[in-house]
Amino acid sequence: MLSAGILLGAATLVEAQQTMRHCAPRDTVVERLATKYGETRQSMGLGSNNAVMEVFASPDSGSWTITVTMTNGVTCLVASGQAFEELAEALPPKGDDA
Repeated sequence: MLSAGILLGAATLVEAQQTMRHCAPRDTVVERLATKYGETRQSMGLGSNNAVMEVFASPDSGSWTITVTMTNGVTCLVASGQAFEELAEALPPKGDDA
C-alpha cells in the first residue's frame, strides 16, 4: 500500500513538473511567442477565477497559441496549432436556428 502511495506521489510530481515546463512569467511567454513564432495577441477574454485567456497568432505563418494567465502573473500554454484565420462573422438574426 505504501509503494502505491509513493508511485502516485511521484506521478503527481512528474505531472506538475511537465505542466510547469509550459508556464512562465507572462512577459517571457509573450516575448518568446513574438520572437520565435511571430505571433501577436489577436483576442482575449476573462475566464473563471479572473484568469485571462489570450489567443496569439501569426498572420504570416498561420501559427496560433492559446494562453491562460493566472492572477499571480504566471502564463501557461493551453493549445497551439496551424492555419489560423481571422473571422468577422455576424450573428444570425433572432429566431433563426442557423
